[in-house]
Amino acid sequence: MNFALMTDPTRETTVERYAEADVPTEYGLFKLIVYRERGTTDLVEHVAVVKGDVSGKHGVHIRVHSECLTGEVLHSMKCDCREQLDFGLRHISDEDHGAVLYLRQEGRGIGLGNKIKAYALQQKGIDTVDANRMLGFEDDLRRYHIATDMLSDLGVESVVLLTNNPAKVDALRNDGVQVSGRLPVHIEPNEHSRDYLLTKRARMGHMLGNLGELLLDAE
Repeated sequence: MNFALMTDPTRETTVERYAEADVPTEYGLFKLIVYRERGTTDLVEHVAVVKGDVSGKHGVHIRVHSECLTGEVLHSMKCDCREQLDFGLRHISDEDHGAVLYLRQEGRGIGLGNKIKAYALQQKGIDTVDANRMLGFEDDLRRYHIATDMLSDLGVESVVLLTNNPAKVDALRNDGVQVSGRLPVHIEPNEHSRDYLLTKRARMGHMLGNLGELLLDAE
């Protein structure tokens, strides 16, 4: 196993490969590698969706994506998660190699039920950050050590992250991942996602580029 990404080479990996197979998709052929976290009875499984051979490669384009059942399965218009996942898969499919790491941490880590409770508060005009706080949670409970260990297991030497979230870049760097660049993932807002994106920009520091200007013009 390659630990080139780890700040502490003696640190034991938190994940183990559980299953893998090639799967044809509308985006092309990917290898799906399923991981489980060691030392836990939790059966949550995370997935690396891999294009080509990423082992030993530098500047590998990577999307670290957190699960969103409401957006990805039910096509909720309150967020841009499904479109970001779609963007990531299409982008990786156009590369010689790359991966989308799909992490099972719904609702910024608070779980589906609490996410729906937060939605109920948002119906009363409360933004996503304050809704989490009112439920007793931090603004964002997601952690990325599993993504770090998945990248290590895959043998990736350095990554270019597909993200608008600087906190994700910092978290991975702090965990020892060599992040050599960032590519924006800008999704056109709709009437239901506009306030959500404004909150991301204003209160969570997301870098929305020209989309930020678009949102400002609409205010």
